[in-house]
Amino acid sequence: MSANGWLQIGLILAVSLLAAVPLGALMARLKRQQEMQQHAIAARNERILESVRVIAHAVRDGQCDYSEGAIRLTNLLDALQIKGGRAFATEFPGLYGLYEKVKEMPTHEARRALKRNEVMKMDLERSGYEAELEAQILEDVARLKDFQLSR
Repeated sequence: MSANGWLQIGLILAVSLLAAVPLGALMARLKRQQEMQQHAIAARNERILESVRVIAHAVRDGQCDYSEGAIRLTNLLDALQIKGGRAFATEFPGLYGLYEKVKEMPTHEARRALKRNEVMKMDLERSGYEAELEAQILEDVARLKDFQLSR
């Protein structure tokens, strides 16, 4: 091979090395960012799970009614960031079943705007749903009071 050919090979190697250094630094930075993001997700999930456990205890101990517990717990479980997702509705059918029945019922200002007989009718309907699903709800919250995401 001629001197010119060797010079070209040397030049290509030098340029490749010069490009590899910043590329390696970028790859290392990307890996650190991904690790930080995973750590932040895990910390957020743990805060959510702590709230789930507290509410599950409150529902089990009668400090929170079933409908309020179902609304809070289903929303918290659905907020968990889990790779590949998870079918919480099938794992906790009592809570999700009650949530589906009461989610459209008015709350706060909308509830206060209703006539008294309308509120009583809605409360009676909600109580019926709670009684119908009580056994399953109690099973669900019993499992949630110590709930952990499997790793």
